[in-house]
Amino acid sequence: MALINDTTLRDGEQAAYVAFNTEEKIRIATLLDACGADELEIGIAAMGVKEREDIKALLSLGLRARMMTWNRMKMEDLDASLSCGIGAVDLSIPISDLLIDIKFGGSKIKVLHELERVVTAATREGLFVCIGGEDSSRGSFEFIKDVMELSRECGAHRFRYCDTIGIMTPTQTYKVIKSLCDLNLLPIEMHTHNDFGLANANALSGIDAGAISMNTTVMGLGERAGNASFEQILMALKHLYGEARPIDPILIRNLVGTVAGAANMTLASNAPVVGEHIFAHESGIHASGMMKDSSAYEPYQASEVGLESSYPIGKHSGSATIRYHLKRMGISADNNILSEILPKIREIVTSRKRVLDVFELKSLYQDAACI
Repeated sequence: MALINDTTLRDGEQAAYVAFNTEEKIRIATLLDACGADELEIGIAAMGVKEREDIKALLSLGLRARMMTWNRMKMEDLDASLSCGIGAVDLSIPISDLLIDIKFGGSKIKVLHELERVVTAATREGLFVCIGGEDSSRGSFEFIKDVMELSRECGAHRFRYCDTIGIMTPTQTYKVIKSLCDLNLLPIEMHTHNDFGLANANALSGIDAGAISMNTTVMGLGERAGNASFEQILMALKHLYGEARPIDPILIRNLVGTVAGAANMTLASNAPVVGEHIFAHESGIHASGMMKDSSAYEPYQASEVGLESSYPIGKHSGSATIRYHLKRMGISADNNILSEILPKIREIVTSRKRVLDVFELKSLYQDAACI
């Protein structure tokens, strides 16, 4: 079963204009754990005293999910994490020539030397160590191989392949991750960004190729266009990959609502999994099919995520939708009257940009029927 390593409390909070307070972090971590996250990345200890206090507070919750911190490949970062009592760390180094130039003066030897020094110290302390390969997607395969070989020799447990600026396609991702997995050096974790809307697809493509873990954030919150979405990946693993992941509709909605509120962001009404309108069927063909079989145009039951199927009365509604609503109000619809009012409904909705409510429909039908 693929692991979900959620980084809402680290990469998610790094989204511009976002900051979580301690109470919000505790609520988010608790809900993520309850919703099935396998691991949580809970902060950056080197940021300062307050961040370390928050990390300690999260660790004290005693949640099921393994918790880890994010660190630069620096001894001072590792020491800051150790002072919190953490048991797992992500130690990040640049992989691409561009970022090695910026951060290490272009010296790959320096990168590898720092890796050896810090990872050896981390494993000596008994920590679970994930090597964060920053900007892996713009780095050379040979250097990634060198990093993974040295990391394994030093006792690291996992390599995080980071598509830091979201430039991979699913096909490219599969090929690269398959080649890295074939080396049989370290298990691979996917860290994908959504700059071209491909974060979820690339994360899952990595899993298809042999990776064992994915980073997610709730709502896909994160740098620039964000990361792979926790709730979307969770549902994909259950429904598309057949994983036994129980999903509580109340908890998943509470989680998304909590993160949206803490991030001061509005959830799109058509957001996958949790958008309030994703089970609304206006098209006449779709609505008619749904009324005959609820699986006609829905990939899973709306109730699984705390929603209900609905049939708004809009421009594209057909006679089946109108008849459905009138029947619920005790009116047996006449076909001739339906034919008469459907064009009126379309004209009204188009002009005012808002669907009819059932009382407006009833009034329109009664006027046409001269009741």
